[in-house]
Amino acid sequence: MNKEINSIGINKKTSDTTVVVAMSGGVDSSTVAGMMKKEGYKVIGITLKLYDDRKEVAASKQCCSGQDIMDAKRVANKLDIEHKILYYQNKFKQGVIDNFVESYLKGETPIPCVQCNQTVKFKDLFEVSKDLKADALITGHYVKTIISNNTTNMYRAVDENRDQSYFLFNTTRQQLDYLRFPLGNLLKDETRTIAKKLDLNVADKPDSQDICFVPNGDYASVIQKFRPDSFQKGNIKNLDGKVIGVHDGIINFTIGQRKGIKVSDKEPLYVIKINSKKNEIIVGPKEYLGKKKISLKNVNLLVDKKEFESSIFVKVRSTGNLLEAKVNFSDQNDAMVNLKDPEDGISPGQACVFYNKDNLGFKVLGGGWIKE
Repeated sequence: MNKEINSIGINKKTSDTTVVVAMSGGVDSSTVAGMMKKEGYKVIGITLKLYDDRKEVAASKQCCSGQDIMDAKRVANKLDIEHKILYYQNKFKQGVIDNFVESYLKGETPIPCVQCNQTVKFKDLFEVSKDLKADALITGHYVKTIISNNTTNMYRAVDENRDQSYFLFNTTRQQLDYLRFPLGNLLKDETRTIAKKLDLNVADKPDSQDICFVPNGDYASVIQKFRPDSFQKGNIKNLDGKVIGVHDGIINFTIGQRKGIKVSDKEPLYVIKINSKKNEIIVGPKEYLGKKKISLKNVNLLVDKKEFESSIFVKVRSTGNLLEAKVNFSDQNDAMVNLKDPEDGISPGQACVFYNKDNLGFKVLGGGWIKE
């Protein structure tokens, strides 16, 4: 006789199902832990210590800080669940911070949250959860998953303002089948309401806004700390190759930037290109920012390539709109994206994430890293 499938799609009694919840100390992951406990699952909370924040500004709105670890511990005590802290500072430094620094020095605009999910959070937590004989790894990400024919597909969250599918494009098929995201069908306000009903101390805690190891959004200070030699003066050139100014280091610039260039012209100038090999910044009028072709590397697909035979949608930045496009794959895991309309400010180092629309919403097909 078949057992009843439980609320997270596993063919087991809830009381016989063990889940690991990644607890960052914020309201989202804390609420998820509370929801799982209330439903009767065996819950193990795991919090990751990712970086040494003793010298950081205590009031900065970051995730994974010392305060967050204490908040996660308090929530676990309140819920009466097992709680573990894993010390992953070295893994995080190698897999995320070093990559972030190197990417900026190449003139790219990195997104370390994707690297963190790809390496430390999902890869290592996946293995730890398996070692603990857990049936699923559960997180507080706002993304929707729907299981059909024993395959898990990822969709944009119901709360589009909170949707985090862009940051999860590099999830592997194996990880996706093991992961669960209970907040995908909720609005943020509903999550906070549940947290209040569970009487969690983090119910009104503000959302983290900064990258955890970048205090107050000051990227340059992080590069200064790890690579003080990288602040080399160089030329600012116009599109004709004429030197029109001097910069204090390419890491102070991103594609599409207008403020802080400190070069005057009869019309506003924007950063069009960053040439790290020559240590040059190329600036020009806004109309030169628009691009229709994007070259991608290290493409990760969650679906069969036949789903790309017609037009799809892509996102080229986490806060960007969905753009209609066609994708052509090479023999390697590279791809060329052809946008229907030009898009401004596309930067190497960012992700280009693929979506298509069906009757369940916008499905995540995968994505790749923008090369040029």
